[in-house]
Amino acid sequence: MTQKARIGKTDLYVNPIGLGTNAVGGHNIYPNLSDETGKAVVRAALDNGINFLDTAYIYGPERSEELIGEVIKERGSRGDVVIATKGAHKFVDGKIVLDNSPAFLRESVENSLRRLQTDYIDLFYIHFPDETTPKDEAVGALARLKEEGKIRAIGVSNFSIEQLRQANADGHVDVLQSEYNLLRRGVEKEILPYCVEQGISFVPYFPLAAGLLAGAYTRETTFADGRSKNPLFQGEEFARNLEKVERVREIAKEKGAEVAHVVLAWYLTVDGIDALIPGAKKPEQVGDTLKTLNVRLSADEIEKISSIFEA
Repeated sequence: MTQKARIGKTDLYVNPIGLGTNAVGGHNIYPNLSDETGKAVVRAALDNGINFLDTAYIYGPERSEELIGEVIKERGSRGDVVIATKGAHKFVDGKIVLDNSPAFLRESVENSLRRLQTDYIDLFYIHFPDETTPKDEAVGALARLKEEGKIRAIGVSNFSIEQLRQANADGHVDVLQSEYNLLRRGVEKEILPYCVEQGISFVPYFPLAAGLLAGAYTRETTFADGRSKNPLFQGEEFARNLEKVERVREIAKEKGAEVAHVVLAWYLTVDGIDALIPGAKKPEQVGDTLKTLNVRLSADEIEKISSIFEA
């Protein structure tokens, strides 16, 4: 039986390895996606004991939620599947704008319920902050939806420390999702300590830094996508980052593991992080990611990995 981790102070218990689903129906994010392959990825996750699925309205838009809803329906039972989704984006005159207003968040939850073909959402995030809505009012709207049984837990995503504090003024925030990886550790200064103090679970996205921390690249690797514009992948910084990854590879070899598994295992040792949501484009990638749970890091190894990536 897969060990379950509790998310923050909620009553949600999940496999520490979840599934990020922006490549499941995320046609606006990745080219040439197959909906059937996306559904196969979700099936593979559930069949292998992953019960934490992370999606969002903007993945598609809408299509990721729809595909997950179809898979859940075909299984005939929700079981212990924990579904997280997000809202904040809307189209106005063909352009995407952000809206955290209570009325729009309620509308977003109702629409997500319909697409997911379910009567409750386990974790609903405000995906991005807008510029006008007081964050405690936005979260207050989600608290009312929680009282109504339409959501079970409240999350915010991409919030600054100031926005997070305002959002959590009444103690309603259960989860924060933001970018965090060994090469981007800014949240360690204020955000992670605040989360630990408040019992807020921190869910990192981009944990493998667009593949850089997976150990698959060399100095000769070229990128035709947006990574070529990312400072992490440019010039001497790219070379330095590759050297750091090679030092992790030494630890991984000693354990008979892959670099990615060691990196992901390291995150699970960080206070405040209860679960990870690495993505997958193919069903077989799901089983590979689960090998992370076989990696046990000693206190010395945890410290060594941290020191390799200290600024």
